[in-house]
Amino acid sequence: MRIIYNIFIFFYRIGIRVYSLFNEKANEIVISQKKLLKDIYSETKGEKNIVWFHSSSLGEYEQGKSVMLLYKEKNPTHKILLTFYSPSGYNIIRNNTIADWVFYMPHDTKKNATFIADKIKPIKAIFIKYEFWYNYIQELYKHKIPIYFISSIFRDDQYFFKIYGRWFSKQLQKVNCFFVQDIESSKLLESINIYQTKVTGDSRFDTVLSNSTEKITEEDIELFINNQKIIVAGSTWGKDLQILKDSKITSEYKLIIAPHELNHLEEILKLENSILLSNLKKKDSSKYQVLIIDKIGILSKIYRYADIAYIGGGFGKGIHNTLEAVVYKVPVLFGPNYHKFREPKELISLGIAQSINCSEDFLKAVKHFEITNIKEISTNYINSKKGSAHKITESI
Repeated sequence: MRIIYNIFIFFYRIGIRVYSLFNEKANEIVISQKKLLKDIYSETKGEKNIVWFHSSSLGEYEQGKSVMLLYKEKNPTHKILLTFYSPSGYNIIRNNTIADWVFYMPHDTKKNATFIADKIKPIKAIFIKYEFWYNYIQELYKHKIPIYFISSIFRDDQYFFKIYGRWFSKQLQKVNCFFVQDIESSKLLESINIYQTKVTGDSRFDTVLSNSTEKITEEDIELFINNQKIIVAGSTWGKDLQILKDSKITSEYKLIIAPHELNHLEEILKLENSILLSNLKKKDSSKYQVLIIDKIGILSKIYRYADIAYIGGGFGKGIHNTLEAVVYKVPVLFGPNYHKFREPKELISLGIAQSINCSEDFLKAVKHFEITNIKEISTNYINSKKGSAHKITESI
């Protein structure tokens, strides 16, 4: 099966090269892979005590951020090599002050995996959530480099738990420890003879709590708000925007919209009385009803201005990060595709969130939360979840 896997990786690399001719993100990935191994080796040559953290994208980085901070505090002589697969993570975090080096992740080939294990020589490898790469696990294991997965969560519909996926599940047995979010994940791993697990929760709670205490100076945004009621719509897609438009909610609330992609800003600007953050001028900022955030990396801090938060993605593959809003103790709304995620189900059961299917549902939910105080429930929920990063750091 390893041969088949490597054939798949081979054709994937060809496919993404073809796709890069039409897609900007794919093109960034293709360009990033050129001389990548040489660049990593050049930057880390002669260094010892390198700890490799890998995150697929920005969302996974947010889960690992609190662990990296604590790890650096606990092990000041160790250095962090952080890799991303997605440009959306790399481009935002590459100039961070947590990791010592930030690179893209080389493709999961045997050659690349052997190079990382043999030449870079990390003393441990820490993968965040879902990053299961066959060749990297194999080569790290062969070189006796400890492997950890943090904030992982498993579902019984994943291929590891199917007959056709058992070949890969045997590879996962080489992992030193899975730090999983819940007991169900631990039991699923036990069903395929993986017993090296610890239930430590989701370290993203610690990250969002830390983020919420960071100072933010956005005078333009505050002038736009002008003491009006605010709905912050984060990580929105087309259907999410249609819901907001059809609801005509701007007759009662000001909207702050942070789209998931910045390539359709012109379409969002068709919303009546809207303005881009980059074009907002202090002297006239309060006259607009819709503010469109065209700046990457500040959404998590903007939720602090919300009376109600709307999280996008629920009419597509799945909703985006709800915790970034919940940490500010505001009610949360999202579309119907949330069932793969644990937190939204918990939030709905506690009365902190509601799922909506149309603009009428959206308006009803807004009215409900106008007269429902969820601050105490939200506080208790967040407090019950924090501490995961400490538990993980103590064991790696």
